[in-house]
Amino acid sequence: MRCKFCEAKAQVELKGRGLALCREHYLEWFLKETERAIRRHRMLSPGEKVLVAVSGGKDSLALWDVLHRLGYQAVGLHLELGIGEYSQRSLEVTRRFAEERGLPLLVVDLKEAFGFGVPELAELSGRVACSACGLSKRYLINQVAVEEGFRVVATGHNLDDEAAVLFGNLLNPQEDALVRQGPVLPEKPGLAARVKPFYRFSEREVLSYTLLRGIPFLHEECPNAKGAKSLLYKEALNLVEKNLPGAKLRFLEGFLEKIQPRLKGEEPLLRECERCGYPTTGGVCSFCRMWEGVYRKAKKRRLLPEKAQFRPQVVPRRGA
Repeated sequence: MRCKFCEAKAQVELKGRGLALCREHYLEWFLKETERAIRRHRMLSPGEKVLVAVSGGKDSLALWDVLHRLGYQAVGLHLELGIGEYSQRSLEVTRRFAEERGLPLLVVDLKEAFGFGVPELAELSGRVACSACGLSKRYLINQVAVEEGFRVVATGHNLDDEAAVLFGNLLNPQEDALVRQGPVLPEKPGLAARVKPFYRFSEREVLSYTLLRGIPFLHEECPNAKGAKSLLYKEALNLVEKNLPGAKLRFLEGFLEKIQPRLKGEEPLLRECERCGYPTTGGVCSFCRMWEGVYRKAKKRRLLPEKAQFRPQVVPRRGA
């Protein structure tokens, strides 16, 4: 099979798009498609400073690489979550990527900041690990963005991620969640904008970019992800995609373009959290409630000194 744009041997076949491309033209196509998505949804201004949430996996590292190549001031943010050797390897891969390219990196260590990593947090809060971790990540990424002066945060969510979320939200209908789903969540007071420049790329397409670009990444999944419903949704959608190439992209874009505009979710009334000052719908935000409960239980178990107080503000380390 030959590249659509030259006579070189094709390295990647994109059945759902009717394309076959050599290495050079695939990398070029990937950059152009990312920039097209950014412009289409007005995610970023040319050369804008953007905080990139980086886990060490293929999607986030590829996004950091692409945004840097497109001329954006891309600063990485890595959260060290205290999930054993998995977290250590994640940080090592992320740090090496930043050092080799001379890119700025911010690091927040959950255990260093609050005394506990995700395993202890889940046990002390009574939440499943993914719930406790997800709540902490969302809060801390936003907090660092706001405190460090970033208007926008970019995440490496791909088509498979977005289609699986949509599938789950349709199986368990929540109109507010369906209204919010999309490649852009706009900026609000105390909340940085969130953008997903890779929302139209499949996981395989992002992997192809990462491999062809020669980017080392962490190949293993988070050990806490085992049994997650999102994996089941992805498996089901992959079966459909196998028999109907391009189905996932049509599913997501059809919803965003034809169905979502007709939905009428109510905008929640936001106020300042009484503890940290960040936006919440109640008196105290979920993050502060969770961690204050953790501190109370930890002190009863004598895991923390009786005078220990939860303080929500963190200071990221640079290049850690």
